[in-house]
Amino acid sequence: MVIQKFSVNHHPIQTILTWILSNEIAVPEIQRPFIWNAIKVRDLIDSLYNGYPIGYLIVWQNPHVKLKDGSSSIGKRILIDGQQRVKALMAAILGKELINSDYQKKRITIAFNPIENKFEVLNTTIQKDKRWISDISKVFSPEYKILNAVEEYCSYNNDVKKEDILESIDSLKSIINIPIGLIDLNSDLGIEEVTEIFIRINSSGVVLNQADFAMSKIAVDEKYVEK
Repeated sequence: MVIQKFSVNHHPIQTILTWILSNEIAVPEIQRPFIWNAIKVRDLIDSLYNGYPIGYLIVWQNPHVKLKDGSSSIGKRILIDGQQRVKALMAAILGKELINSDYQKKRITIAFNPIENKFEVLNTTIQKDKRWISDISKVFSPEYKILNAVEEYCSYNNDVKKEDILESIDSLKSIINIPIGLIDLNSDLGIEEVTEIFIRINSSGVVLNQADFAMSKIAVDEKYVEK
């Protein structure tokens, strides 16, 4: 009989981001360079807006891992796979800075055109164009008042219908309610088996050896120790 070594649940994107901000899900590589370019971040948001799936996140809850910041992983899930997608969501939706290849903090800002339902990476031309909402992270801010924003937008673009703009912006805001799959690896799995799972999932990409995996994905402080 096959023993399933994982469970699958679905949670809204907003819940996932809240868990990350509250450190319920640890993102070990949060201070490492962001690999994706800005176009991939834009495409991820566009996929969500169009209702396309963006894949599963994989987490592992193990009480014997000491995280790089010195804290214990007890009570936390460690993000094993999906770090680039999570960072992209944090950048676009939460407006968080990311570490680039030069180890410098940098914003990736995604703009939205509610007339054309189109996303682009912010540039100087778009920033000057009143048809664009220059930074979608403002739309997700608790202070954002959608009706006021629609009124202001239509005052600059008086050839559009308010109800159409309202619908487009409301659709944008609703992407944080889209469920994303979370695969929980069994907590009693050892690092050898978790490494094997990671390698098999990422077999089409760059395969990391066990040492690379342990350092970059689990991000233990010194070494993995089973008690």
